Amino acid sequence: MVEMQMGPMIDMVFLLLVFFMVTAKPIKQESDISLGLPGTVAAEESVELPDEQRIRIEDDGRVVLNDSTLGEPGDSALQSLIATLKRFKESADANKTEALVTLDAADGTDHQRIVDVLNACAKADITGVTFSDRSSEEEM
Repeated sequence: MVEMQMGPMIDMVFLLLVFFMVTAKPIKQESDISLGLPGTVAAEESVELPDEQRIRIEDDGRVVLNDSTLGEPGDSALQSLIATLKRFKESADANKTEALVTLDAADGTDHQRIVDVLNACAKADITGVTFSDRSSEEEM
């Protein structure tokens, strides 16, 4: 009776398996492939932007950003201010600088109006908000 010996066959299968494992190239992961998507590209040279945006709140409730009125007294949503601040934040991020906002509220401004402007800054993802001190400006 003729029979096949399994020992040498198993040894040969393991040798082939080791050979293929050693000679196979590792598959490059998808995350390792460099890919450039269209969109905003960080500039190599920084563009001169104002260091900070100045938001002034008048006594009557008007919101003025750098001498242009972006909020009327009855407008608590301040959509135009939010849109402008978002563009400022995007350009500051593209220039790798921090978006800074100085809030200058008049003495007779309602606290709710200040909160509305702070909410607009938060919606635009601007965290660098400071308050202006009018007494130090008057001394200059």
